[in-house]
Amino acid sequence: MALLILGLVLFLGVHSVRVFAEGARTRFIAQRGENVWKGMYSVLSILGFVLLIYGYGLARQQPVVLWTPPTWTRHLAALLTLPAFVLLVAAYVPGNGIKARVHHPMVLGVKVWALAHLFVGRTLAAEIVFAAFLVWAVLSFRAARARDRAAGRAVGAATPDVGTWSDRVQRPVVDRRALPGGVQRFATRAALVPAAPPAAADRLVRLDVTVLRRR
Repeated sequence: MALLILGLVLFLGVHSVRVFAEGARTRFIAQRGENVWKGMYSVLSILGFVLLIYGYGLARQQPVVLWTPPTWTRHLAALLTLPAFVLLVAAYVPGNGIKARVHHPMVLGVKVWALAHLFVGRTLAAEIVFAAFLVWAVLSFRAARARDRAAGRAVGAATPDVGTWSDRVQRPVVDRRALPGGVQRFATRAALVPAAPPAAADRLVRLDVTVLRRR
């Protein structure tokens, strides 16, 4: 259990620097450079993650059972895990509407994932892990929202790489009037998909026109 807790402290502690010590992080990067910070961040994160996994494996060999979750909690956990994975993926897909709306989908996904697994954690080790991740996600999301407010970014406002949801719907991808009927329908669908960057949609439309001409 000690290794598990040490791993959690290291892993979540490193990921909590922007929650509790944003100023110290900024000064460190200014003095020693961003690459030094990223290197130290990566090493401590990997070490903490390895200790967490190894410590959890040891704890499972002599589990301390706290309770037996009812059957319905497994269904609830599975249901909550689905949107959690969608949020996690949305954090790394450029130009999507989810990221435009919440700005920090990865942290929100971790929050939902940890909450879901708290319902089905039978052992002390499992509850410690998921409770720790849930507390971290709540604090991290709150700190990220505070940074957004300080930067003048409201929820749903455009970010540098993602427009607002309404921008994505209303922005024309191509001049549909110059296209054949079938391609017009394709362009309309492309414009209504918030995750489709205009350049990518334009390339797809040109490909569709080429295929139609060959026919």
